[in-house]
Amino acid sequence: MLLPVSRREWLARTGCGFGALALSGLVGSDARAATDPLAPKPPHLPAKAKRVIFLFMQGGVSHVDSYDYKPRLDADDGKQLPFDDARAIANSGTRGSSKRVMKPLWKFSRRGQSGLWASELFPEVAKHMDDLCVVRSMHTEGVAHGPATLFLHCGSTTFVRPSMGSWVLYGLGTENANLPGFVSIAPSAGNGGPRNYGPAFLPPTYQGTALGKAGGPPSEATIRNLAGPLTAAGKQAHFDLLRELHAEQLKRTPGDAELEAVASSYELAWRMQQNAPDVLDLSKETADTLKLYGVNDKATDTFGRQCLMARRLCESGVRFVQVTYGDNSANPAWDQHSNMPKHGDHAKSVDRPIAGLLEDLKRRGLLEDTLVWWGGEFGRTPYAEGNGTGRDHNPSGFTVWLAGGGLKKGFAFGATDEFGHQAVQDKVHMHDLHATILHQLGLDHEKLTFRYSGRDFRLTDVHGRVVKEIIA
Repeated sequence: MLLPVSRREWLARTGCGFGALALSGLVGSDARAATDPLAPKPPHLPAKAKRVIFLFMQGGVSHVDSYDYKPRLDADDGKQLPFDDARAIANSGTRGSSKRVMKPLWKFSRRGQSGLWASELFPEVAKHMDDLCVVRSMHTEGVAHGPATLFLHCGSTTFVRPSMGSWVLYGLGTENANLPGFVSIAPSAGNGGPRNYGPAFLPPTYQGTALGKAGGPPSEATIRNLAGPLTAAGKQAHFDLLRELHAEQLKRTPGDAELEAVASSYELAWRMQQNAPDVLDLSKETADTLKLYGVNDKATDTFGRQCLMARRLCESGVRFVQVTYGDNSANPAWDQHSNMPKHGDHAKSVDRPIAGLLEDLKRRGLLEDTLVWWGGEFGRTPYAEGNGTGRDHNPSGFTVWLAGGGLKKGFAFGATDEFGHQAVQDKVHMHDLHATILHQLGLDHEKLTFRYSGRDFRLTDVHGRVVKEIIA
């Protein structure tokens, strides 16, 4: 004869993962830590940063028009390039001598007490140069958007690998059980699509949560309480029944990672319905804060709202937030092969929101333990392309900047050659950048591994070094 049991007892008995996860939300943090794969985990190293905001400039911003000043480009403007670009020869068969040097379209000057160079392309961000750590010697893998974008996010140009946000979530867990630990705001459907925020062979629970889509209205990048005929009590009863059914399914198929991830996603979705709408409700912000980000200004409203969402998510305990400025086309956003002046339009859309984000984080005391990362999948060439007013892809030398998270302020590291074509001094590979960001989060990139198919995998594969020279 079967004796009746309480719902809590039943969940505990059937808990081979999700059941225990659901129960742990009721009985406290100790139980959660023992059963929940998203529970906070101790870092390998003392952490300088608790979270990352990645501002992805999809398509590749021209470093020689923004943060890497090269007087030689002004001096040789219109002249034939004095060397061959091997990649151009491989792609089009044309010799470097057929390429003509193109000067920057925006004037450079030294900014702040640090005297770092910045152009007029990003005038608002340039006011914060004393807070930035500018890496001018980046180089990466992949000459096309797809491979280079995948490498940026996953550390591989072709193989299916976990995204960086998934690795961070796997390594550290989340600080807030009621929100996803990894959020991608307005991700692009192209050039890797969901793989750029996917977990690959990591347990599915480390999947990033996408809010909205590239090029979509800001109203899509949110979470709402769903309307319906049920009362609050009715919704709770409906969810309780669904949770019990999931626990019964898991009892019958123990160890099914995908089923467990689906079940836990329902649990998280329920908690998000109770919490996330408030987190993403920008009406709670002051008029001054909205203005700081450029919200309600036609040019900056969309990206401003997204950057403000990123701050609110990080403030609420989300570990990794990516904000993408891009679109879903084959030549995304910053990819100006024949119209470099278009860079100015894109810069106008993101400059004020990014500067506002830096200012807001700083005045709230969040910048010290939040690492802000700005950059694209590669840079652009020093010579003209197309009709003479564009630039080609350049993975051989480009710039990213970082702020906060225990890194040096008002500091530039590394250099490209006198044309800005190749990284030549203190070169930093994308694997090195990944290793350094993980290090600041307290994660040793060589120890952050996951065994799959008989091999221990990591974000940096068998490469990467921590760039200690940029650490404060």
